[in-house]
Amino acid sequence: MSLKKAGDAVAALLVVSRSSRVRGKMATRSLQSLSAASIRFERNSSPAQKPTSFEHVGFGTVFTDHMMSIEYDSTHGWHTPLIHPFRHLSLHPGVSALHYSIQLFEGTKAYRSSRSGRTVMFRPDKNMQRLNSSAARVALPQVDGEELLKCMAQLIKVDEGWVPDCRTASLYVRPTYIGTEPTICVGPPNHALLYVLLSPVGPYFKTGTFKPVTLMADPAYVRSWFGGTGHYKLGGNYGPTIPIQKVAEERGCQQVMWLFGDDHKVTEVGTMNVFVHWINESGVEELCTPPLNNLILPGVTRDSVYTLAKSWGDVRVCEREITMGQLVKALEEDRLLEMFGAGTACVVCPIGHIQYYRDPDTLMELDIPWSDSNSLAKRVYDDITAIQYDEVDSPWTVDVDSLLGQSTPISQQL
Repeated sequence: MSLKKAGDAVAALLVVSRSSRVRGKMATRSLQSLSAASIRFERNSSPAQKPTSFEHVGFGTVFTDHMMSIEYDSTHGWHTPLIHPFRHLSLHPGVSALHYSIQLFEGTKAYRSSRSGRTVMFRPDKNMQRLNSSAARVALPQVDGEELLKCMAQLIKVDEGWVPDCRTASLYVRPTYIGTEPTICVGPPNHALLYVLLSPVGPYFKTGTFKPVTLMADPAYVRSWFGGTGHYKLGGNYGPTIPIQKVAEERGCQQVMWLFGDDHKVTEVGTMNVFVHWINESGVEELCTPPLNNLILPGVTRDSVYTLAKSWGDVRVCEREITMGQLVKALEEDRLLEMFGAGTACVVCPIGHIQYYRDPDTLMELDIPWSDSNSLAKRVYDDITAIQYDEVDSPWTVDVDSLLGQSTPISQQL
């Protein structure tokens, strides 16, 4: 069995194990399902003053007036969802999230429609699918994604005044799911907490919305490996990368290009998936991205870029392994056209320069071609943001009101 298949098998066994335990308990008592219809609302009596300009708000530094919390325990199931004033969490010091990193998060956004002024989201169902994939990997209970989206829609409606009314900002939505088992014994948690934060955000990078970044590519540092957890959105994947990010900054770079293996395979760029636009060795223009092989997070923006570019029909789009040797060769032969990262936070970010530490004694300074006027990255960025801000019709745009169905927004019921 390959390492990739072994990693997939582990995730499958975790789901089966969780399902078996739940079925055993349900034989004696039916667990309560997550229900958006039962949601309760506690209004913040001291709302904060909103920023005068959302465009210059640092990423993740400002939060709205309310948040949502939903508790789970293995004897009852899901408790009543509660929208309440933004506040600190109160946790037992022994909770499994703190000691054993039984924790995950998701990231999606709400946007102000340029046409109607209504609030819309971008493919939130994909985030729910990934949330459950991550939950299975750390033995957290599965979540009804449709009901959670309805709950999130209610929260967004409560703080809808925080959704920026401009095209360079949005409302970041951060579902977080943690094990709250009050014991330091290692094992699957019988208690959990799912909570959701809202944060208005401007451009992710200080350089602006669509400016090329400089990367450090040093094989001495590895983000993920086959059979590991690199393709899940777990907090434990991010903490160990922070010191390496500091190394990159000390070397004059803004992000890390993560490499893997003796042949220095390109995997990710900072917290983004990576795309390469080049003329391949057969002379064919191609937009390629590394395959989802247990090393790489299955990004929603990655899938959107891939699907959108494929629909254009004027450039070959594919998944393939990309090594630094291939990139250097393509650059030397003038076949490399551009490179860019893709993710929820920045949407699309062009790559302008790579510091490649080929070995401990060899540093290669690679200038990556970039042209704002003739760029596939810019075309992708323009098309995706047009969908996100509801400037064009697309099945990927989800009106928040439509998620509520016939339900009245909870904020109007009191």
